[in-house]
Amino acid sequence: MNVARLEQALGYSFAERDLLQTALTHRSHSTPHNERLEFVGDSILNCAIALELYRRFPSLPEGDMSRLRANLVCQDALHRIADSLDLGTQLRLGEGELRSGGHRRPSILADALEALIGAVHLDGGFSAAADLVGRLYASQLAAIVPGQQAKDPKTRLQEYLQGRRLPLPKYVMMDTSGQAHLQQFRVCCELPALRICSEGLGPSRRAAEQMAAEKALEAIK
Repeated sequence: MNVARLEQALGYSFAERDLLQTALTHRSHSTPHNERLEFVGDSILNCAIALELYRRFPSLPEGDMSRLRANLVCQDALHRIADSLDLGTQLRLGEGELRSGGHRRPSILADALEALIGAVHLDGGFSAAADLVGRLYASQLAAIVPGQQAKDPKTRLQEYLQGRRLPLPKYVMMDTSGQAHLQQFRVCCELPALRICSEGLGPSRRAAEQMAAEKALEAIK
């Protein structure tokens, strides 16, 4: 576990390292594990995102803010952020979870990210946790256009390419892993004209394609 690298990626250094270790510990590994921190982090995340939306969009109705928040804090969004942090390599998992690819499972990664947010709150207070959420969600928040329905990454990528008269992406299934009820799909988004090949992982082919498209958009930027 490379704690220094993770802290650098988060932009936060823990005073109480035990909190960080607990946040990265899955229940399959040992106790204390990260479920209680996840509980705290879920609430802090929702509050921090609500405040960001309130401050950024003073004319946006409550219903629109609720829909935006739901899209920002869903498992897919958390999984993409956790993947960008390479969080799976930092997790402490039991042998069974390791063998079944638990370090790549979206639900485990999303829960661990929430646990990290909870740990930062307990270690440094709400302001530190809210600042972390702001950093983690900076690109997503900046991309929000009030009044427009949020578009998924595949749609945004397609529109970007069409607007520049570039060939549309090709999504190639690379492999699947895990047991039938816990399968993980790995998909590559190929953009030969831009020399980009980005990979996505998810519990369904569609989810994996969305993650691959998101990574392609990040590579373009």
